[in-house]
Amino acid sequence: MVDAVYAALEKAGGPTVRIVVSETGWPSAGGDGLVATIDNARMYNRNLIAHLAFSPGTPRRPRKNLETYIFALFNENLKAVGTERNFGLYYPNIKLS
Repeated sequence: MVDAVYAALEKAGGPTVRIVVSETGWPSAGGDGLVATIDNARMYNRNLIAHLAFSPGTPRRPRKNLETYIFALFNENLKAVGTERNFGLYYPNIKLS
């Protein structure tokens, strides 16, 4: 998806505009229980970190670091029931999700 944004910016005359991924993550629970699992969240975050650390960039802009932020450090138990409250890396009691 980042390359699609780069392509659109280039077409609009902004080939040097820097992109920052301000939120990314994977829910560890909620929903139907098939996709939002602890294992899937763990794999998503590990793969994200590995990609950013060891093979930065995208096919359109290889070797270009992409500033990226994890959506939530803690699960947010005051949000509505479902996946939205389960994007944190930790539970509110500071145990790993």
